Amino acid sequence: MLGNVDVVPEDYIPSENEPFMGERQHSYFRAKLTAWKDEILRENLETIQNLKEEPSNHPDVADRASSEAERTLELRTRDRQRKLIAKIDAALRRLDEGTYGYCEETGEPIGLGRLDARPIATFSVEAQERHEKREKVYRDD
Repeated sequence: MLGNVDVVPEDYIPSENEPFMGERQHSYFRAKLTAWKDEILRENLETIQNLKEEPSNHPDVADRASSEAERTLELRTRDRQRKLIAKIDAALRRLDEGTYGYCEETGEPIGLGRLDARPIATFSVEAQERHEKREKVYRDD
């Protein structure tokens, strides 16, 4: 595991002109992933609070139906967020193991632009496209 630089400057942007997954990039992506996870957890707490405060038995049938639809949507969103947290945790583990940022298929660097846009990415753009094409072929059968 790399030595951990706790703080990277606020205006820091990973660059191709520095070592790939060096200490600064490592710290940058750890902070990005951790902040994303914290935001999701905070939103989940707000959702739980809203669900607790929402009356479950509305006298009006239309209000009850609307409330149930909103509740279902919130629960579906929470389930997606739960899965996203698992992917974020996996990315944080890869950071600890030194495999973060490298394609699971080719072992090559994923690319800073892709990682910055999707920090949980496990495939390079090319490998992801191949993976999706294979998935589509099998799904069409």
